[in-house]
Amino acid sequence: MSREKLDKISANFGYPFLETAFDKPLSIKGILDAFEENKVVSIAGRLITRREHGKSSFAHIMDHTGKIQVYARLDILGKFYELFKDLDIGDIIGVKGKLFKTHTGEFTILVEELKLLSKALLPLPEKWHGLRDVEIRYRQRYLDLIANPEVKEIFLKRSRIISLIREFFDKLDYMEVETPMLHTIAGGAAGRPFVTHHNALDFDVYLRIAPELYLKRLLVGGFEKVYEINRSFRNEGISTRHSPEFTMLEAYCCYKNYDYMMKVCEDLFSLLAKAINGGLIINYQGEQIDFTPPWQRISFAEVFKDEFDILPQDNQDVFLKKITAKLNLGGKGLSRSQILNITEELVEKKFPKNKPAFIVDFFTWNSPLAKKKKDDPLLVERFELFIAGLEVANAYSELNDPIEQRERFQKQMEIEEELPKKIDNDFLMSLEYAMPPATGLGIGIDRLIMLLLNQPSIRDVILFPLLKPLNEEDQGSKTED
Repeated sequence: MSREKLDKISANFGYPFLETAFDKPLSIKGILDAFEENKVVSIAGRLITRREHGKSSFAHIMDHTGKIQVYARLDILGKFYELFKDLDIGDIIGVKGKLFKTHTGEFTILVEELKLLSKALLPLPEKWHGLRDVEIRYRQRYLDLIANPEVKEIFLKRSRIISLIREFFDKLDYMEVETPMLHTIAGGAAGRPFVTHHNALDFDVYLRIAPELYLKRLLVGGFEKVYEINRSFRNEGISTRHSPEFTMLEAYCCYKNYDYMMKVCEDLFSLLAKAINGGLIINYQGEQIDFTPPWQRISFAEVFKDEFDILPQDNQDVFLKKITAKLNLGGKGLSRSQILNITEELVEKKFPKNKPAFIVDFFTWNSPLAKKKKDDPLLVERFELFIAGLEVANAYSELNDPIEQRERFQKQMEIEEELPKKIDNDFLMSLEYAMPPATGLGIGIDRLIMLLLNQPSIRDVILFPLLKPLNEEDQGSKTED
C-alpha cells in the first residue's frame, strides 16, 4: 500500500476520500438473515480477503455484524474490475448486486456496482487474523477490533450490560442523574486525585474520585432514588484489577438500609448472569461461580482478628502496625489500595470462590461516611461485595448526622495521607437541612464486566486503557511513503 496506489486509483476512478455516504439499508447480518436468491442488495464494509481467478475474483467484506462473500467479474464491471483488482486488504468499499448461493452453499453478492469509499494507506499487521500482540491490541484498539471478532463481541456485550443496568434501576423508579466531574474538593471516597487547573476561575480542581457527596445532596433536595453511571479517576497504581480511569455505578435510596442494597446486588447480578451467560452459574478463569441467592456474609472484623489479631477498638496506627509486623513489611506504610489487596487475598484464601460474598462488619474509623451499628458503635452498617476474590461493590447505610460527619471528616484528615486536607463544608451544610435515612451502593462496572465476560484483565474490557506514550519517533503518520 502506498501513496502511488492512491494516486493511480484517484486518476482513474476519482479520489476515494471525497465520498460522503453510501446506500446501506441493511447490515450484513440483515442481508444474510433475509437471504433471497437474485434479490438486489447494497452493502458497505471493510475488505478482509480477496482471491483472483483471471477475469473474476472472490472477496469478503466485513461490517460490525459479520462478513459476506462478494463475486466480481470483468464482463459485468468493465473497467471497474481493474479497480477491484487494485483494492488492498483493509479498504472500505461499497457494492451493489444480486444475491446467489455458490455450489458450496455460501451466500454471495454478484457485484454489479463497485465504489471505493476509503483507502487504507497502511497494511494491517502481519498475521492480522487473530492479532495477539498485547501492546498493539491495547495501543491500537481499532486493529484489535478489526482482527479479533471475539474482542468486538466483548464490547458489544459491555454495552448490553450497561443498558441492562440502566433498565434495572429505571424499573425500580430510580432517576438517572449527572454530577460534576470537576470537583473543588476531592471527596466521597479514599484515593489520590488527579489535579488540574481551571484557567478562567484561576484555581485548582480535581477529577472526581467518586460522585457520592453530590448524589447525597440530591437526597437532601428531595429526590429519593437516584443513580449515576459515571467515569471516576484515581491517581494510583495500574494492574490487571486497577485502572486510573474507570466506570462505576452509584445508586442511592432513601428510607432503606444496607440490607436492601444486598438484595439489589443479588437481584441485579443474577439478572445480568442470566442475560449474558444464560444462567446463574458462570465461569471465571477456570472457577465456576454460582450467583444463586442468598449469598454468604463474612465478617471483616473476624477475618482480621483471626489473621492479624486486630480488634475493632484498634486505631489505624495499631491496625497498620499489626499488619506490617505479621507480613514482615519492615514498617513501611500501607496505602488504601494495598489494604484492599490484602482483604481480597484473605477472602480468596479463606472462603470458597464459587459463591459471591458480602464482607460486613467494617471498622467505624475506616468508614467515614457509613452509619454505626446500633448494637456495636465500633462497627458500621457496610458491606463490600467480593466475587472470585475481586471487590466489585461497596455499600452502606449512609451517615446523615452532620455533627458526627464533621467529626469523622476531621479524623479522616488526620490519618488519610492520600486526600487533600480540606473538608467539604457545603456538603456538611446540606446535611444540616436534614437528609433522610438512606443507603448507597457503588459498583465497579469494569470489574463486573471482567467477571461476566471471563476476562483476566481490566484492560480487556476498557476500549482505550491508559498506556505510557511511545517515543516521538514511534508516533505520527506513516503514510508519507
